[in-house]
Amino acid sequence: MGAGKSTQLKGRVALLAVFAISLAFPRVTAAQVAVGQFLGGAATALIAHESGHLLLDATFGAGANLKKVNAGPLPFFAITHHFVSPAREFAISSAGFWVQHGTDEILFAKRPRLRTDRAWFLKGMFAFNVLTSVGYSVAAFVERGPDERDTRGMAASARISERWIGVTILAPAMLDGARYYRPDNPWLKWVSRGTKVGGALLVLRAAS
Repeated sequence: MGAGKSTQLKGRVALLAVFAISLAFPRVTAAQVAVGQFLGGAATALIAHESGHLLLDATFGAGANLKKVNAGPLPFFAITHHFVSPAREFAISSAGFWVQHGTDEILFAKRPRLRTDRAWFLKGMFAFNVLTSVGYSVAAFVERGPDERDTRGMAASARISERWIGVTILAPAMLDGARYYRPDNPWLKWVSRGTKVGGALLVLRAAS
């Protein structure tokens, strides 16, 4: 067999192999890609939330340990640290929410019409931020969940009811959700930012 025919035969075998692989592994659809990107964004937002706690743990020299906890019927983990002053405790417990608030502001600044964009990764981050805040606020309202929950640490250090902490977490989440659907409404932006700043200023109460 000549070199030319051998090369052609190898080329045909390679094409057949590619065709067989394509049959064995169906083509990824656009919907599957979107779901993957969305989940990737949510996972990234989770890492960012926990990184906020770790950053302040390191800044204040509080140390950090992982502890297994249960979020309802689901096993999860909590980041614990050594005893610190009330103001530092409030900041560490709030850090995840502060990261979420900052992330949402960046998302709205870069993608003011995020709802109509096909930015599934960014939508996943935004969805995580909003739904996480809603979940924490519900836990705060009913005062249920692991003792290490962020809202309990915030309430104890600021010496106020955990239900009020739930309000400070839920309000910006709901307002940001409204901004997602009504990006041209200017008062939603400023009221949302005001609630975020107001919640952060509770650190002054913890310090007093």
